[in-house]
Amino acid sequence: MTSDLIVHPDGKARCRWPGTDPLYVAYHDSEWGVPEYDDRALFEKLILDGFQAGLSWITILRKRDNFRRAFAGFEPEAIVRFDEHKLAALMADAGIVRNRAKIVGTVASARAYLSIQEKRGFANFLWDFLDGRTMQNSFRSMSEVPTETLAAERMSKALKQAGFTFCGPTIVYAFMQAVGMVNDHLVGCFRHAECAALARDV
Repeated sequence: MTSDLIVHPDGKARCRWPGTDPLYVAYHDSEWGVPEYDDRALFEKLILDGFQAGLSWITILRKRDNFRRAFAGFEPEAIVRFDEHKLAALMADAGIVRNRAKIVGTVASARAYLSIQEKRGFANFLWDFLDGRTMQNSFRSMSEVPTETLAAERMSKALKQAGFTFCGPTIVYAFMQAVGMVNDHLVGCFRHAECAALARDV
């Protein structure tokens, strides 16, 4: 167990994956695994996880403010109005990941989001795959943590059918971990109990 945890100078044991990078550790401590119920925030995280495909999350995290600026604060209503001129500007923006398929896919995903949001709300759509509850795991080593689950596969399929792009089961499971749909902090990490306490009792 200890090999997958790091005890930091503050005396707290943390999951090993953020290492000691201050930005990454802050993300681990304040965001990762915290249940998120805001529609727009969930959309932003899902899109950023799609951009992460093939890259490391720290790469995206370092560019997150640039992404927010470039993509109109991840307001889907604004993104669906992006035209070819805007797409060309994004492809020239060194502050983000310049992948045309992912950029164009973000516009398609924004359209899909608005359709889901109008019908039932995006957060409701996503959380329904878990019956509104965070799945509380009790993993003691990283080798126990899956890369995808049946719930992630089902969510991925539904998102694709709705028109989302770059949302395969592995991407979706990473998203679920990040937004607190599952609590995958290791049991020995100080955030495991804290995130568990934040979950809604539906």
